[in-house]
Amino acid sequence: MQERDPIDLLSPEERALVKAAPPPAHAEAMKAVLTGERFSDPAWIFERKLDGIRCIAIRAGDGVRLLSRNDLAQNTRFPEIAAALAEEPCTQFAVDGEIVAFDGASTSFALLVQRGHRHVPVFLYVFDLLWLDGRDVRALALRSRKRLLRAALEFRGPVRLTPHRNANGEQFFREACRKGWEGLIAKRAESPYTATRSRDWLKFKCEQGQELIVGGYTEPRGTRIEFGALLLGYHGDGGGLRYAGKVGTGFDAATLRELGWRLRDLRSETSPFSDAAQIRERGVRWVKPELVAQVGFSEWTPYGRLRHPRFLGLRDDKAPGEVVRERPS
Repeated sequence: MQERDPIDLLSPEERALVKAAPPPAHAEAMKAVLTGERFSDPAWIFERKLDGIRCIAIRAGDGVRLLSRNDLAQNTRFPEIAAALAEEPCTQFAVDGEIVAFDGASTSFALLVQRGHRHVPVFLYVFDLLWLDGRDVRALALRSRKRLLRAALEFRGPVRLTPHRNANGEQFFREACRKGWEGLIAKRAESPYTATRSRDWLKFKCEQGQELIVGGYTEPRGTRIEFGALLLGYHGDGGGLRYAGKVGTGFDAATLRELGWRLRDLRSETSPFSDAAQIRERGVRWVKPELVAQVGFSEWTPYGRLRHPRFLGLRDDKAPGEVVRERPS
Protein backbone atom coordinates (compact mmCIF):
# COMPACT_ATOMS: atom_id res chain seq x y z
CA MET A 1 0.00 0.00 0.00
CA GLN A 2 1.18 3.49 -0.79
CA GLU A 3 1.42 5.61 2.33
CA ARG A 4 0.89 8.89 0.54
CA ASP A 5 -1.01 9.95 -2.55
CA PRO A 6 1.61 11.35 -4.99
CA ILE A 7 -0.95 13.92 -6.14
CA ASP A 8 -0.45 15.58 -2.74
CA LEU A 9 2.93 16.72 -4.07
CA LEU A 10 1.19 19.10 -6.49
CA SER A 11 0.31 22.71 -5.89
CA PRO A 12 -3.37 23.78 -5.98
CA GLU A 13 -2.78 25.28 -9.43
CA GLU A 14 -1.31 22.00 -10.67
CA ARG A 15 -4.13 19.93 -9.16
CA ALA A 16 -6.61 22.02 -11.15
CA LEU A 17 -5.01 20.61 -14.32
CA VAL A 18 -5.49 16.99 -13.24
CA LYS A 19 -8.74 15.36 -14.38
CA ALA A 20 -10.46 12.13 -13.38
CA ALA A 21 -10.23 9.66 -16.27
CA PRO A 22 -10.16 5.94 -17.07
CA PRO A 23 -6.83 4.37 -18.06
CA PRO A 24 -5.71 5.08 -21.64
CA ALA A 25 -7.18 2.67 -24.18
CA HIS A 26 -4.44 3.19 -26.76
CA ALA A 27 -0.75 4.03 -26.97
CA GLU A 28 -0.89 7.66 -28.03
CA ALA A 29 2.74 8.60 -27.67
CA MET A 30 4.29 12.05 -27.86
CA LYS A 31 7.00 12.21 -30.55
CA ALA A 32 10.12 14.33 -30.95
CA VAL A 33 11.20 16.39 -33.95
CA LEU A 34 14.67 15.93 -35.47
CA THR A 35 16.72 19.12 -35.31
CA GLY A 36 20.18 20.34 -36.17
CA GLU A 37 20.09 22.73 -33.21
CA ARG A 38 22.37 22.18 -30.23
CA PHE A 39 21.74 24.40 -27.23
CA SER A 40 21.82 24.82 -23.46
CA ASP A 41 18.78 26.34 -21.77
CA PRO A 42 17.58 26.11 -18.15
CA ALA A 43 14.01 25.92 -19.48
CA TRP A 44 14.83 22.55 -21.07
CA ILE A 45 15.89 19.14 -19.78
CA PHE A 46 18.10 16.67 -21.67
CA GLU A 47 17.80 12.88 -21.70
CA ARG A 48 19.76 10.13 -23.38
CA LYS A 49 18.20 9.02 -26.66
CA LEU A 50 17.64 5.28 -26.33
CA ASP A 51 17.76 2.93 -29.32
CA GLY A 52 14.94 0.48 -28.65
CA ILE A 53 11.19 -0.02 -28.85
CA ARG A 54 8.86 2.67 -27.53
CA CYS A 55 6.43 1.32 -24.93
CA ILE A 56 3.37 2.68 -23.18
CA ALA A 57 2.85 0.52 -20.07
CA ILE A 58 -0.62 0.59 -18.51
CA ARG A 59 -1.58 -1.00 -15.22
CA ALA A 60 -5.16 -0.89 -13.99
CA GLY A 61 -5.41 -3.21 -11.00
CA ASP A 62 -3.73 -6.59 -11.46
CA GLY A 63 -3.41 -6.43 -15.24
CA VAL A 64 -0.48 -4.84 -17.10
CA ARG A 65 -0.55 -3.99 -20.81
CA LEU A 66 2.62 -3.22 -22.74
CA LEU A 67 1.80 -1.43 -26.00
CA SER A 68 4.09 -0.38 -28.85
CA ARG A 69 3.54 3.00 -30.46
CA ASN A 70 1.18 1.43 -33.01
CA ASP A 71 -0.80 -0.42 -30.33
CA LEU A 72 0.76 -3.88 -30.71
CA ALA A 73 0.74 -5.89 -27.48
CA GLN A 74 4.26 -6.60 -26.17
CA ASN A 75 3.49 -8.67 -23.06
CA THR A 76 4.44 -12.06 -24.52
CA ARG A 77 7.59 -10.60 -26.04
CA PHE A 78 8.76 -8.97 -22.79
CA PRO A 79 7.07 -10.88 -19.94
CA GLU A 80 9.72 -9.97 -17.36
CA ILE A 81 8.92 -6.27 -17.78
CA ALA A 82 5.18 -6.87 -17.41
CA ALA A 83 5.86 -8.98 -14.31
CA ALA A 84 8.03 -6.29 -12.72
CA LEU A 85 5.37 -3.62 -13.26
CA ALA A 86 2.76 -5.95 -11.78
CA GLU A 87 4.82 -6.07 -8.57
CA GLU A 88 4.79 -2.28 -8.09
CA PRO A 89 2.89 -1.12 -4.97
CA CYS A 90 1.09 1.44 -7.15
CA THR A 91 -1.67 -0.38 -9.05
CA GLN A 92 -3.06 2.41 -11.27
CA PHE A 93 -0.66 4.06 -13.71
CA ALA A 94 0.29 4.58 -17.36
CA VAL A 95 3.92 5.36 -18.15
CA ASP A 96 5.92 6.07 -21.28
CA GLY A 97 9.34 4.58 -21.84
CA GLU A 98 11.70 2.64 -24.10
CA ILE A 99 12.47 -1.09 -24.03
CA VAL A 100 16.18 -1.56 -24.70
CA ALA A 101 18.99 -4.11 -24.81
CA PHE A 102 22.59 -3.20 -24.09
CA ASP A 103 25.68 -4.00 -26.11
CA GLY A 104 28.29 -2.92 -23.58
CA ALA A 105 27.34 0.59 -22.48
CA SER A 106 25.33 1.33 -25.64
CA THR A 107 21.72 0.47 -26.34
CA SER A 108 21.40 -1.67 -29.47
CA PHE A 109 18.25 -2.12 -31.54
CA ALA A 110 20.06 -4.76 -33.61
CA LEU A 111 20.65 -6.79 -30.43
CA LEU A 112 17.10 -6.22 -29.18
CA VAL A 113 15.54 -7.79 -32.28
CA GLN A 114 17.68 -10.92 -31.82
CA ARG A 115 15.57 -11.75 -28.76
CA GLY A 116 13.48 -14.09 -30.90
CA HIS A 117 16.57 -16.21 -31.62
CA ARG A 118 18.40 -16.17 -28.27
CA HIS A 119 18.23 -14.87 -24.73
CA VAL A 120 18.79 -11.11 -24.60
CA PRO A 121 18.33 -9.22 -21.28
CA VAL A 122 16.02 -6.23 -21.67
CA PHE A 123 15.09 -3.18 -19.61
CA LEU A 124 12.28 -0.63 -19.64
CA TYR A 125 13.60 2.91 -19.14
CA VAL A 126 10.62 5.02 -18.04
CA PHE A 127 10.69 8.75 -18.75
CA ASP A 128 7.11 10.03 -18.45
CA LEU A 129 3.79 9.59 -16.66
CA LEU A 130 0.41 9.87 -18.38
CA TRP A 131 -2.16 8.57 -15.89
CA LEU A 132 -2.07 7.91 -12.15
CA ASP A 133 -4.65 6.55 -9.71
CA GLY A 134 -7.61 7.30 -11.96
CA ARG A 135 -6.38 10.76 -13.03
CA ASP A 136 -5.07 12.05 -16.34
CA VAL A 137 -1.88 14.02 -15.61
CA ARG A 138 -0.81 14.83 -19.19
CA ALA A 139 -1.75 18.52 -18.86
CA LEU A 140 0.86 18.99 -16.13
CA ALA A 141 4.28 20.40 -16.93
CA LEU A 142 6.96 17.80 -17.67
CA ARG A 143 8.87 18.57 -14.45
CA SER A 144 5.71 17.97 -12.43
CA ARG A 145 4.98 14.69 -14.22
CA LYS A 146 8.51 13.51 -13.50
CA ARG A 147 8.12 14.43 -9.84
CA LEU A 148 4.95 12.31 -9.66
CA LEU A 149 6.64 9.48 -11.55
CA ARG A 150 9.48 9.26 -9.05
CA ALA A 151 6.98 9.16 -6.19
CA ALA A 152 4.62 6.65 -7.83
CA LEU A 153 6.96 3.81 -8.85
CA GLU A 154 9.77 1.94 -7.15
CA PHE A 155 11.48 0.87 -10.44
CA ARG A 156 12.07 -2.76 -9.63
CA GLY A 157 14.07 -5.34 -11.58
CA PRO A 158 14.33 -4.47 -15.29
CA VAL A 159 12.28 -1.27 -14.86
CA ARG A 160 14.49 1.81 -14.60
CA LEU A 161 13.98 5.57 -14.29
CA THR A 162 15.51 7.52 -17.17
CA PRO A 163 17.90 10.13 -15.73
CA HIS A 164 18.06 13.65 -17.15
CA ARG A 165 20.13 16.81 -16.89
CA ASN A 166 18.67 20.25 -16.37
CA ALA A 167 21.14 22.26 -18.44
CA ASN A 168 24.41 22.07 -20.41
CA GLY A 169 22.77 20.47 -23.44
CA GLU A 170 25.73 21.14 -25.73
CA GLN A 171 28.24 19.65 -23.31
CA PHE A 172 25.98 16.65 -22.67
CA PHE A 173 25.58 16.10 -26.44
CA ARG A 174 29.35 16.02 -26.97
CA GLU A 175 29.65 13.58 -24.10
CA ALA A 176 26.86 11.39 -25.55
CA CYS A 177 28.54 11.18 -28.96
CA ARG A 178 31.93 10.46 -27.38
CA LYS A 179 30.37 7.54 -25.48
CA GLY A 180 28.82 6.12 -28.64
CA TRP A 181 25.21 6.92 -27.70
CA GLU A 182 22.60 7.54 -30.37
CA GLY A 183 22.11 11.12 -29.16
CA LEU A 184 19.89 13.14 -26.81
CA ILE A 185 16.26 14.16 -26.50
CA ALA A 186 15.77 17.79 -25.44
CA LYS A 187 12.42 18.47 -23.74
CA ARG A 188 10.89 21.79 -22.76
CA ALA A 189 10.45 21.48 -19.00
CA GLU A 190 7.04 23.19 -18.86
CA SER A 191 5.54 21.25 -21.78
CA PRO A 192 2.36 19.17 -21.38
CA TYR A 193 2.19 15.67 -22.85
CA THR A 194 0.50 15.69 -26.26
CA ALA A 195 -0.22 12.64 -28.43
CA THR A 196 1.47 14.11 -31.50
CA ARG A 197 4.85 15.15 -32.86
CA SER A 198 5.91 18.38 -31.17
CA ARG A 199 8.84 20.78 -31.12
CA ASP A 200 8.56 20.68 -27.33
CA TRP A 201 10.65 17.51 -27.74
CA LEU A 202 13.71 17.65 -30.01
CA LYS A 203 16.08 14.91 -31.20
CA PHE A 204 19.83 15.59 -31.17
CA LYS A 205 21.33 12.70 -33.17
CA CYS A 206 24.99 11.72 -33.04
CA GLU A 207 24.67 9.58 -36.16
CA GLN A 208 22.21 9.12 -38.97
CA GLY A 209 19.54 6.45 -38.85
CA GLN A 210 15.83 6.07 -39.42
CA GLU A 211 13.04 3.71 -40.44
CA LEU A 212 12.64 2.91 -44.16
CA ILE A 213 10.20 0.78 -46.12
CA VAL A 214 11.29 -2.41 -47.91
CA GLY A 215 10.05 -2.28 -51.51
CA GLY A 216 12.10 -5.04 -53.11
CA TYR A 217 15.27 -7.10 -52.98
CA THR A 218 18.02 -8.36 -55.24
CA GLU A 219 18.85 -12.00 -55.89
CA PRO A 220 21.72 -13.47 -53.83
CA ARG A 221 25.13 -14.08 -55.38
CA GLY A 222 27.92 -16.47 -54.49
CA THR A 223 27.43 -18.10 -51.09
CA ARG A 224 24.83 -15.56 -49.96
CA ILE A 225 21.43 -17.11 -49.15
CA GLU A 226 17.87 -15.81 -49.64
CA PHE A 227 18.65 -12.32 -51.04
CA GLY A 228 21.48 -9.94 -51.80
CA ALA A 229 20.23 -6.52 -50.66
CA LEU A 230 16.98 -4.84 -49.64
CA LEU A 231 15.68 -1.94 -51.73
CA LEU A 232 14.49 0.84 -49.43
CA GLY A 233 12.22 3.84 -49.69
CA TYR A 234 10.15 6.46 -47.90
CA HIS A 235 6.99 8.40 -48.62
CA GLY A 236 7.76 11.63 -50.44
CA ASP A 237 5.87 14.90 -50.33
CA GLY A 238 3.53 13.68 -53.08
CA GLY A 239 2.72 10.50 -51.20
CA GLY A 240 4.55 8.09 -53.53
CA LEU A 241 7.29 5.73 -52.35
CA ARG A 242 10.68 7.29 -53.15
CA TYR A 243 13.74 5.10 -53.64
CA ALA A 244 16.46 5.68 -51.00
CA GLY A 245 19.00 3.03 -52.02
CA LYS A 246 19.82 -0.52 -51.01
CA VAL A 247 21.28 -2.16 -47.92
CA GLY A 248 23.24 -5.40 -48.08
CA THR A 249 25.10 -5.45 -44.75
CA GLY A 250 24.01 -6.15 -41.18
CA PHE A 251 22.40 -9.56 -41.78
CA ASP A 252 23.33 -12.79 -40.04
CA ALA A 253 22.23 -16.22 -41.34
CA ALA A 254 19.15 -16.41 -39.10
CA THR A 255 17.99 -12.95 -40.19
CA LEU A 256 18.53 -13.80 -43.87
CA ARG A 257 16.39 -16.92 -43.54
CA GLU A 258 13.62 -15.19 -41.59
CA LEU A 259 13.52 -12.22 -43.93
CA GLY A 260 13.68 -14.51 -46.95
CA TRP A 261 10.40 -16.25 -46.24
CA ARG A 262 8.70 -12.97 -45.34
CA LEU A 263 9.83 -11.39 -48.59
CA ARG A 264 8.63 -14.35 -50.65
CA ASP A 265 5.22 -14.06 -49.03
CA LEU A 266 5.04 -10.38 -50.11
CA ARG A 267 6.21 -10.85 -53.71
CA SER A 268 4.59 -8.51 -56.23
CA GLU A 269 4.75 -8.24 -60.02
CA THR A 270 4.81 -4.44 -59.91
CA SER A 271 7.20 -1.97 -58.33
CA PRO A 272 5.91 0.01 -55.30
CA PHE A 273 8.38 2.84 -56.05
CA SER A 274 7.12 5.95 -57.82
CA ASP A 275 10.62 6.48 -59.27
CA ALA A 276 11.36 2.84 -60.15
CA ALA A 277 12.96 3.93 -63.45
CA GLN A 278 15.94 5.22 -61.43
CA ILE A 279 16.67 1.79 -59.93
CA ARG A 280 19.52 0.24 -61.95
CA GLU A 281 19.97 -2.97 -59.96
CA ARG A 282 19.93 -6.37 -61.68
CA GLY A 283 17.87 -9.34 -60.55
CA VAL A 284 15.32 -7.24 -58.66
CA ARG A 285 12.21 -8.75 -57.10
CA TRP A 286 9.45 -6.39 -55.97
CA VAL A 287 7.47 -6.80 -52.75
CA LYS A 288 4.41 -5.17 -51.27
CA PRO A 289 5.64 -2.24 -49.12
CA GLU A 290 4.61 -3.69 -45.75
CA LEU A 291 7.92 -4.22 -43.93
CA VAL A 292 9.70 -1.39 -42.09
CA ALA A 293 13.45 -1.66 -41.50
CA GLN A 294 15.62 0.28 -39.08
CA VAL A 295 18.71 1.39 -40.98
CA GLY A 296 21.85 3.17 -39.85
CA PHE A 297 23.93 5.15 -42.36
CA SER A 298 26.60 7.82 -42.55
CA GLU A 299 24.67 10.44 -44.53
CA TRP A 300 22.26 11.20 -47.36
CA THR A 301 23.89 11.88 -50.72
CA PRO A 302 22.90 14.99 -52.74
CA TYR A 303 20.82 12.61 -54.90
CA GLY A 304 18.73 11.35 -52.01
CA ARG A 305 20.50 8.02 -51.50
CA LEU A 306 21.87 6.43 -48.35
CA ARG A 307 25.65 6.33 -47.92
CA HIS A 308 27.16 3.34 -46.08
CA PRO A 309 23.81 1.87 -44.91
CA ARG A 310 23.60 -1.08 -42.50
CA PHE A 311 20.53 -3.09 -41.57
CA LEU A 312 19.70 -3.02 -37.84
CA GLY A 313 16.40 -4.92 -37.75
CA LEU A 314 12.73 -4.90 -38.68
CA ARG A 315 10.31 -2.62 -36.82
CA ASP A 316 6.84 -3.94 -36.12
CA ASP A 317 6.01 -0.86 -34.02
CA LYS A 318 5.73 1.61 -36.89
CA ALA A 319 3.26 1.53 -39.78
CA PRO A 320 4.69 1.89 -43.31
CA GLY A 321 2.37 4.82 -43.95
CA GLU A 322 4.20 6.86 -41.28
CA VAL A 323 7.65 6.50 -42.84
CA VAL A 324 8.98 9.74 -44.33
CA ARG A 325 12.51 11.07 -44.72
CA GLU A 326 13.57 12.71 -41.49
CA ARG A 327 15.02 16.18 -42.04
CA PRO A 328 16.34 18.56 -39.38
CA SER A 329 13.95 21.47 -38.86
